[in-house]
Amino acid sequence: MRVLFIGDIIGAPGRKIIERSLRRLQDELKIDFTIANGENSAGGAGMNKKVFTNLVEMGVDALTMGNHIWDNKDIFNFIDDPRIVRPANLNSRLPGAPFRLYEAAGQKIALTNIIGRTYMPPANCPFTAMDQIYCQTKDLTSILIVDFHAEATSEKAAMAWYLDGRASAVIGTHTHVQSNDARFLNRGTVFINDVGMTGPRDSILGVGKEEVIERFLTQVPVRFSPATGDIQFNGIVLNFDAAGKVTDFEVLNFYEPEH
Repeated sequence: MRVLFIGDIIGAPGRKIIERSLRRLQDELKIDFTIANGENSAGGAGMNKKVFTNLVEMGVDALTMGNHIWDNKDIFNFIDDPRIVRPANLNSRLPGAPFRLYEAAGQKIALTNIIGRTYMPPANCPFTAMDQIYCQTKDLTSILIVDFHAEATSEKAAMAWYLDGRASAVIGTHTHVQSNDARFLNRGTVFINDVGMTGPRDSILGVGKEEVIERFLTQVPVRFSPATGDIQFNGIVLNFDAAGKVTDFEVLNFYEPEH
């Protein structure tokens, strides 16, 4: 089984390259299941029902979220859709599922999403949350994919080592810059500190360059919006054997010019 995980989709530009490229990639790479982080997919902040529906129609099988999950209030109308996983270490009173089970190519996949606590909004302990999720899923499948949506590289690395041998992959999201550290850890877990973003390449983390520079120069809050121009696609492909073990992986990083 081959699983594609797509880095943070940023607004309309990110959706555009998904529409142009995803089906082709799925065919060329023989992808059986596609996951994407969708927390910035609607206007760069949150996700609405229309965008969610479009991404599913384009070929995304499951969507993880992050700290911007509630930015678009429309999410409350469809957060319980079985194709959405919300951060597991948020308040338990909140709607949505902390993990989901899927099936592809005859294998079961457990997918979960957690957020960090360093330089991030308040959340419960992600390490404790992962202990609980592992206990809930280990007898159901040997495949556990973790989207760790966090700011600090140290926190992401700590989580990966904490889950080494328990999670199939710990994939970092949130910082929108693809890191050059993808590898197998000692007990077989695949780790990448940040898988990157799928959206405007000629930008600052997906946002218009001028807006971000103005904020740095003036220190006055500026409304951010997705940039225009060339669009990049970031992701990682995980290859599983029949026993549910990751045998190899491939990091994806390409862009398409906008004319």
